[in-house]
Amino acid sequence: MLNKEKEEELVKRLQNPKECRQAFTEIISLYSEPLYWQIRKMVVSHDDANDLLQNTFLKAWSNIEYFRGEAKLSTWLYKIAINETISFLNKERQRQNESIDDDAFLVASLESDEWFDGDELQLELQRAIASLPEKQRLIFNMKYFDDMKYEDMSEILGTSVGALKASYHHAVKKIETFFKRN
Repeated sequence: MLNKEKEEELVKRLQNPKECRQAFTEIISLYSEPLYWQIRKMVVSHDDANDLLQNTFLKAWSNIEYFRGEAKLSTWLYKIAINETISFLNKERQRQNESIDDDAFLVASLESDEWFDGDELQLELQRAIASLPEKQRLIFNMKYFDDMKYEDMSEILGTSVGALKASYHHAVKKIETFFKRN
């Protein structure tokens, strides 16, 4: 992620019509990988994650004139990516008439994904994570894998820091219980 000065400079360039395209190209370069992995942890499929990442950048580009820098650029991008992902998951749930919270569906998607190269322990961890409710899964991934600060998560998800800490704690306990049972 960018330091505050670099981000402020990039936001100024985004607001300058002559520099906007180049600044946005830099944003894509800087944020593609972290956003991809955030999305991928929720949708499991490489192809779906790629599509959602492209949708995220398309939505960001089409709304760039509304970004004024009140929130951090990374927070704004994560919020778009997470909203796109949640919308996609809700559509998938309706399309397949299955609950996205159904861990069997998510694990089957992961196991059939040609891009997944994890060993058995990684697969078990993914099964444990998949068994979490959607919101807890999102919070766990953001904190555990991305080491995101609760304050940043609060801005992205619109949830209080206290509620996020509690949700993360419950997610960790559920994963521990999952491993004890298995």
